[in-house]
Amino acid sequence: MAFTDNIHDEADEFWSAIVDHPMVEQLGSGTLDEGPFRYWVRQDYVYLVEYSRLFALGASKAPTLDSMGTFASLLESTVNEEMDLHRSYAAEFGIDIDDLEATTPSPTTRAYTDFLIRTATHGTFGDIVAALLPCMWGFNETGRRLAAEGVPDHEQYAAWVEMYASDEFTELTEWCKTLMNDVAADATPTTRERYRELFRTSAQYEYLFWDAAWRQEEWPL
Repeated sequence: MAFTDNIHDEADEFWSAIVDHPMVEQLGSGTLDEGPFRYWVRQDYVYLVEYSRLFALGASKAPTLDSMGTFASLLESTVNEEMDLHRSYAAEFGIDIDDLEATTPSPTTRAYTDFLIRTATHGTFGDIVAALLPCMWGFNETGRRLAAEGVPDHEQYAAWVEMYASDEFTELTEWCKTLMNDVAADATPTTRERYRELFRTSAQYEYLFWDAAWRQEEWPL
């Protein structure tokens, strides 16, 4: 059985918990107060900076030229396209570039990105793929499930739902799932269990990232 099929039911529990979270539920209905979402936009910008490093490390450990090229392309598009789009999107909420750059990572953002970079630095290529998969898979599932209920009237929230439910992002998610299946195909049971644990940890952080935005989490001191 393919790795992603093997973990499908477990993954679905994470995606369902995310969609049922009040932050995401209200995002989908268009009723979410913009305060928590502005917080999310700022923290996601910080996350994308470190996510770019993950692609760079993935390219450096890729076992084939094809996978190396794909990770290099993802790095280039994230740094030079997605982050520009994120800055433009933030501006629609009254957040300028200086505000984004000055964002202090929340405890959850710091923990999640540190986990990803540590995994990418000390782990294998397969470890990197397992750790990054929940971000793509989870956002795609969230976007598609919200879109199935109807796109919200709120223009910016609708744009978020449509982006992650899009055919383009679905295609990227399917690529990542296929890559995960390929690297896990010949792995030992011990290695596959390590991939599963890395996947679970990232999926937990995906949920916590939404919850931190909902609470507008800050450092206590």
